[in-house]
Amino acid sequence: MTVTPEPAPPLLSARQPRSGAAAPPSWLRSESAPHPVAFPVREPLRALFDPRSVAVVGASDNPQKWGYWLARGALAGQHRRQVYLVNRRGATVLGSRTWPSLAELPQEPELVVVATPPGSVRGEVEQGLTAGARCFVVITAGVGEPASPRDELDLAELVRAHGARLLGPNCMGVVDDATALQLCWGAVPAGQVGLISQSGNLALEIGRLLGRAGQGLSRLVSLGNQRDIDAAEMLQSLVEHERTRVIAAYVEDFRDGRRLARALACARAAGKPVLLLAPGRSAASGRAAQSHTGALVSSLEVVDAAVAEAGALRLDTAGALVDAAVTLLAPGMRGGGRVAVVADGGGQGALAADALAAAGMSVPPLRELTMSRLRGLLPAAAGVTNPVDLAGAGESDIGSYAAVVNALLTAQDTDAVVLSGYFGDYATGSPQLADAEAAVADALAAASADAARPVVVHSMATTETPALRVLRRRGIPVFDRIEHAASAIARAARWTALAPVERPKFAVAPPAGDGGYERTRELLAGYGLSFPAARFVADADHAAAAAAGIGYPVVLKAMGLAHKTEAQGVALNLRDEAALRAAFAAMRPRTRSAAFAVEAMVRRPGSVELIMGVRQDASFGPVAIVGIGGITAELLADTAVGLAPLTRDRAHQMLGSLRQAPLLTGWRGAEPIDLAAAADALVAIARAGAEHPEYSELEVNPVLAHPGGAIALDAHGVLSAPPAAEAGTDRR
Repeated sequence: MTVTPEPAPPLLSARQPRSGAAAPPSWLRSESAPHPVAFPVREPLRALFDPRSVAVVGASDNPQKWGYWLARGALAGQHRRQVYLVNRRGATVLGSRTWPSLAELPQEPELVVVATPPGSVRGEVEQGLTAGARCFVVITAGVGEPASPRDELDLAELVRAHGARLLGPNCMGVVDDATALQLCWGAVPAGQVGLISQSGNLALEIGRLLGRAGQGLSRLVSLGNQRDIDAAEMLQSLVEHERTRVIAAYVEDFRDGRRLARALACARAAGKPVLLLAPGRSAASGRAAQSHTGALVSSLEVVDAAVAEAGALRLDTAGALVDAAVTLLAPGMRGGGRVAVVADGGGQGALAADALAAAGMSVPPLRELTMSRLRGLLPAAAGVTNPVDLAGAGESDIGSYAAVVNALLTAQDTDAVVLSGYFGDYATGSPQLADAEAAVADALAAASADAARPVVVHSMATTETPALRVLRRRGIPVFDRIEHAASAIARAARWTALAPVERPKFAVAPPAGDGGYERTRELLAGYGLSFPAARFVADADHAAAAAAGIGYPVVLKAMGLAHKTEAQGVALNLRDEAALRAAFAAMRPRTRSAAFAVEAMVRRPGSVELIMGVRQDASFGPVAIVGIGGITAELLADTAVGLAPLTRDRAHQMLGSLRQAPLLTGWRGAEPIDLAAAADALVAIARAGAEHPEYSELEVNPVLAHPGGAIALDAHGVLSAPPAAEAGTDRR
């Protein structure tokens, strides 16, 4: 059934024409590309990040206007590039000369930043193209008068037609620390985190939080409405950006989700963690579809699956993102779940251990050799198990912090050390200890670097002390709440354990379905899914003849119903002709169905009912779902999600991730089901759904998984709606 895919299309092709056949979904156009795949950063993007010249249109002396901050930032980089300030009144701005229009500049501007009213944006861009501009950053929240998505799309087409690129509209600008490019509102701290964001204010918040944690941004790209340059391309630019060690992203509109997932996988292959924020946790934003599978999965769950399969992390808040970023940048952060806790007292040590356990980390007992070494460093009252209780050793000798932490870092018991308690706060109450405490902080950082293992500090200090400044400057994460420290370590360890999932290639096959049970069953059987023997009939006499041929007991099903059980369209275990005819006579007027299926009744000892299906996601394409099935599928909502098609290994992972997975592997002495057969069934359904997008949803519920195999007892398909009219739609 596999069709060799065509070569991948260009990375950024022009928008489809308004007339003619509807464009295929973006995920389908890009899926044939290898995974991971490099997205070469084209020449015009050099003009975005390191232009030889920049023009600010709408430059102003008024600090309340965007033009002021853009002009100020541009002028800060004039030692590296030519800067032109465009102000139609011709007045000086920030003491610098201005030009009344782009047409009057003495040389071509490679990068043009536009901060003018929406009605003038297109005209400014046209002037810039005529002047030879290679890239545009449109700050203005819209194009046209009144502003419209159609005008934005037309502007993007115009820019691309001239071989140039467009960032925005409705963006906050771009910053690149390596090239002294500062084109945004305010200022952001410099550091090693690259950030792309669809929200300008959120980008500023993340920058400020990083600054407080002793880190900052290597590059910032505010995406705005993504009419041309989008999240996937900017992710790839950060993969190739030397100063960026961790990538952060806030994305609301995933557009071509599979292309974005490949960019995430490229980052993983390059060893750069990607931390993604995406809204939608508070409500299931996917529609409640006609099938169970559609109602069981939210859009955010699809995002989670795609991100995890690509080897990245999705987080829920800006604070969590910053905590994880800072921890991933710590010296020696290489993963592993074993953590040693060092605390000033038993209470803080116990709570730290609980917080780490709650986050999924381990606080294991120390080996006798390690405990013996600690006894030589600490007073007799100290606790040398894990957690380690200093029992006042820090007050008598502040250097004991560094000695104990070094002993744990150089032992083989743990993968990381958490120091929790008073350290960092000595200088607050005892200023005479500031220098000594700072020296110990420096020793802690040196020990971490030498051992290539991370140290994370939870400090009681409520103000910034010299010791905390030393720790942050040396890359040691510092937290004021132990639960934040524990979560950050856990997320860093989780990232190191993630591995991109292999995804089989596929291509769309000719349509082969009408949405009915008979045709859907035939389609799935062609992919290797097993079904009971069945006959399709229209009246009681033919039903009786079918049952005689199949053999009793049988099942009678009414066709054309999405949820047969709720509509009383299923009669089970009919043991003779009289029972079959009675069921038929009651079912026909109740369901008003014109067609029925007579199937062999299947019972298997030790079986578990599973639900398996595929639905077409607008951004990510075919998405496979598996869960505990039967009539309780929606009640239990125990599901796993993956992008289809699936390898057998990925199908096994999904089955094993279910909360009720122990039911599959022999709960309380029961015989385990045939997991290989269940995985094969899921692989078959996932490939069928991927290769037949004429089905917006395919559902098999239940798949009866048992010790001897797996058999599908029902199937349901929902055909995709006809494509909407092209005019006035946004297909990017």
